[in-house]
Amino acid sequence: MISSPFDPNSPLAASITTLLFVTLIIGGIVFLIVLGPTLYSYIRFRARPGDDTEPYQNLGNTRMEIAWTVTPAVLLAVLFGLTLMTMHRSDPPIPDNPHPDLIVTGHQWWWEVQYPNSGVVTANEIHIPTGKQLLVEVKSADVIHDFSVPQLARKVDATPGYTSHMWLQADKPGTYLGTCNEYCGAEHAWMRIRVIAESPADFTAWEQSQTQVPAMPTAGEAANGAQLFQSLTCSKCHNIDGTAASARIGPDLTHLGSRETLAAGVLDNTSENLATWLTNPQAVKPGINMPNLKLSTDEVNSLVTYLESLQ
Repeated sequence: MISSPFDPNSPLAASITTLLFVTLIIGGIVFLIVLGPTLYSYIRFRARPGDDTEPYQNLGNTRMEIAWTVTPAVLLAVLFGLTLMTMHRSDPPIPDNPHPDLIVTGHQWWWEVQYPNSGVVTANEIHIPTGKQLLVEVKSADVIHDFSVPQLARKVDATPGYTSHMWLQADKPGTYLGTCNEYCGAEHAWMRIRVIAESPADFTAWEQSQTQVPAMPTAGEAANGAQLFQSLTCSKCHNIDGTAASARIGPDLTHLGSRETLAAGVLDNTSENLATWLTNPQAVKPGINMPNLKLSTDEVNSLVTYLESLQ
């Protein structure tokens, strides 16, 4: 898993990191230039025992004053020019009447991900092919969020009633971690996102698998779980393709079993964690919209078996 913000893996993010390092280097040099004479003066002209002589007072030096005025102005102009270049490289122009490759919608506190070209809908995990610049439409369903995957692209606000666009690209396969960077409520810290970059062939295979409707179990504990899902309030909030559950309030669960995490990164997607989540989601992620249904152990086990079958 890749998580260092200082290891950009796209030309979009690399331009931002380069500007950061250039700014740090210039700032460091300025710091040393200021610190050096300051320390020298502190040591050279410090008061010594028995020395009552008033230090020499230099009331002005035109050349030095010009130098320390012009030099910072030149440095600021250079940084300004580099910043303009970085803004263009990290945020290329968006075409008129854009047709996005991805639509990412921020909710309290999870991410909805849609692939308009294939109709795939998932949550909290974005699969993309490597080596391709993708146009992403970013929006919000409730409050202001901020979509940020620093190794791949600039961050962008998700604002209610307003649609933003950004470019997203990964140069090599890997899992790139992102977050919501705008405080959006109690569980803001657990509004994580993963961008899973794959080879074009692997991405195509994943996308095709996501378009398939999972087989409906006909017997056993999985079938019991499917019936429970429809009879409880689960179907009033979630969608599962091929069933009567078609609500879009919570995350789409059509292929929940194939995801790596639960609840926008709070838990790894394991049988034990899924059972913990279903038993009392408010204990895991307080304040979310999913209620505690006070399920029995048998009901939880049946639902876990069914949901894990949704590959």
